[in-house]
Amino acid sequence: MLAYIHIPYCDSKCHYCSFNSYVDKFDTRSAYMQALYTQLSFELQRFDVHKGEIETLFIGGGTPSTVAPDLYIPIFTLLLPYLKEGAEITTEANPNSATRAWLQGMKDLGVNRVSFGVQSFDADKLKALNRAHTPKEAQRAILTAANLGFEHLSLDLIYNYRGDTRTLLQEDIRHAFALPVDHISAYELTIEDGTRFSATPEVRQENEALAFFVADEIKKRGFTHYEISNFGHYQSIHNKGYWALNDYIGAGAGAVGFLKDTRFYPQTDIERYISDPLKTREEKLTTENLLTERIFLGLRSDTGIRKSLLNTSMKGKAEILVKEGKLAQDATHYRNTDFFIADALALYLLE
Repeated sequence: MLAYIHIPYCDSKCHYCSFNSYVDKFDTRSAYMQALYTQLSFELQRFDVHKGEIETLFIGGGTPSTVAPDLYIPIFTLLLPYLKEGAEITTEANPNSATRAWLQGMKDLGVNRVSFGVQSFDADKLKALNRAHTPKEAQRAILTAANLGFEHLSLDLIYNYRGDTRTLLQEDIRHAFALPVDHISAYELTIEDGTRFSATPEVRQENEALAFFVADEIKKRGFTHYEISNFGHYQSIHNKGYWALNDYIGAGAGAVGFLKDTRFYPQTDIERYISDPLKTREEKLTTENLLTERIFLGLRSDTGIRKSLLNTSMKGKAEILVKEGKLAQDATHYRNTDFFIADALALYLLE
């Protein structure tokens, strides 16, 4: 069982961001956190959660570091009995708002992993992406978190923005490995409808070779490539839970929950969510939907696909891919050896 909490506030709206986030509603933060408490109390009942059953808690956004630790206290007090001993508790943070005081406050609550939205250590690229921090602020925030004793630290990088070169990205990776992180998420820039960049899609360059370059540069420094965008000495238990399609509570405006065969979508508008945090839209998934998701997610990560899930035709195709060296197998699972062709392999199995 996983739990996700969405914090929809941001200092600035990144030009590529399609997540549910706002830069102009900070006066609602206290009421929003109270609404979160109400929804989480309800979800614990709906998911029939018992003490010690929540393996991971992930606070994402938006920008969780725009909300003071004091406002998180009731939520942590509520969830603490349900968290497994030694649970992975992650918060995302932006370098400019993750002050020493904020980081200490979150650590005192039990957070043991911080994922920093760095994106680049190139000042011009950060400005172009409309990031609110400088390279020095990113370095300072991560070093501060390490000094405070967080068990695990991660940072995000983005590639294939217009003008990205091997030299620039190699410098980003060099700077990242000079910091005390045990995990890196490297995302290819995507242009989503409704974002600032959707009016200028040419800011995304088409350079497939850079994806392989970035992955190789990170792997040759000793990090394991365990999902298409994720690398590390440490592998996020929360992320792996998603790829295994485990049940997860999703609390907050813009979050998504999943239980057995049903997705739950709370309201995305902050004011509407605050007024009725229990109102959710439900989406029932068919057996076919679930199998499709398990195949796509399994091939995009080292989770793999359990052989017993596949019908005779799919197993036959999987065996062909094994013979061609495109899938590996053991007694129970098929696993992908090249995450960058994951979707093509999934489509082949499903067609």
